Amino acid sequence: MPERLTNSPDHPLLPAIDRALATVQDPEIKRPITELGMVAAVDVDADSRVRVEVLLTIAGCPLKGTLTRDVTEAVGAVPGVAAVEVELGVMSAEQRAELKQLLTAGQGDREIPFARPDSLTRVIAVASGKGGVGKSSVTVNLALALARRGLSVGVLDADVYGHSVPAMLGVADSRPTSVEEMILPVPTMGLKVMSIGMLKPRRDQVVAWRGPILDRAIQQMLADVYWGDLDHLLIDLPPGTGDVAISLGQKLPNAEVLVVTTPQQAAAEVAERAGTMASMMNQRVVGVVENMSGLVLDCPHCGHSHTTDVFGTGGGEEVAAALTTRIGYDVPVLARVPLDPRLRVGGDEGSPVVAEADPDPRGAAAQLLALADRLASRSRPLQGLQLGLSPVGR
Repeated sequence: MPERLTNSPDHPLLPAIDRALATVQDPEIKRPITELGMVAAVDVDADSRVRVEVLLTIAGCPLKGTLTRDVTEAVGAVPGVAAVEVELGVMSAEQRAELKQLLTAGQGDREIPFARPDSLTRVIAVASGKGGVGKSSVTVNLALALARRGLSVGVLDADVYGHSVPAMLGVADSRPTSVEEMILPVPTMGLKVMSIGMLKPRRDQVVAWRGPILDRAIQQMLADVYWGDLDHLLIDLPPGTGDVAISLGQKLPNAEVLVVTTPQQAAAEVAERAGTMASMMNQRVVGVVENMSGLVLDCPHCGHSHTTDVFGTGGGEEVAAALTTRIGYDVPVLARVPLDPRLRVGGDEGSPVVAEADPDPRGAAAQLLALADRLASRSRPLQGLQLGLSPVGR
């Protein structure tokens, strides 16, 4: 990266200003702007007024206001600084190429980082046998619950035809930034988010792709997106056992699969197929989530709470028992998420229910937060894990 320029190299405030700038992270890449070569110049005049020139990756960077505010606040907090002026420029093609080289560490294009034997990212694919069981709601809220634990979490909306994750996170109209054919995921609520819906020219455009194009789209969202260092990557799969599930199984054999069902028998039967497909692709089924497991109502007559089983009972246990028998290892029911209107409202408004300050212990948020705790505390299984070992000569 090019060195920063300054007209005041001997000014006593400059070292402290440099340290302050090193605390400012690019809101998309999540690395210090000084490390990324984004600070082009720093000048301090005789009255201790500071001018900082920051280079954006592209002219229309969607978070330039955030970057301007963060730089102003960081430098303005340095003792002795009287005022801060931030000027925004744009990287040259050569500088963007250098940035891409830095971020990819010189690795070849089209490599999926999560498929590498040395990857430390835990990939969890959220699957269901059919649509309408709340799979995307579970994915979004689980991701945010993991992020609230201080983990670095990415969300990939691989439900190509029914992509709803961006709307549930309030970024349906956001577009990712591209740097030299490298895509930066959209940051929101502490998550890194990518969806095919963000790559369409118009939000209302219909995706009508068949197998080969779907495979290339999944490859692009995994390999051409700069995800950075993630603790968890959650993938919202399309329902069923179609092309996308097969493609992801081939590209990410080390991924774990979380199966979502509802209590009703019809949903449970097809949910078993999603878990079986994962096993056929050598992916480990980590557990089952029973969504819409019961509606909790406060009785106006007796004052007590009662649970109404709107969609029946036992579906989660049925799926877990069938998969345990079929696959040959224990597949537990990890959560029973009640039928909670707040879960639906949060999805519609782009404000997931787990973001509530004081969640109802009887509601969906409490169960989803507990699910995140269970998954985060489980050690990553070694079964099927590529250890990257090779034999040596005797």
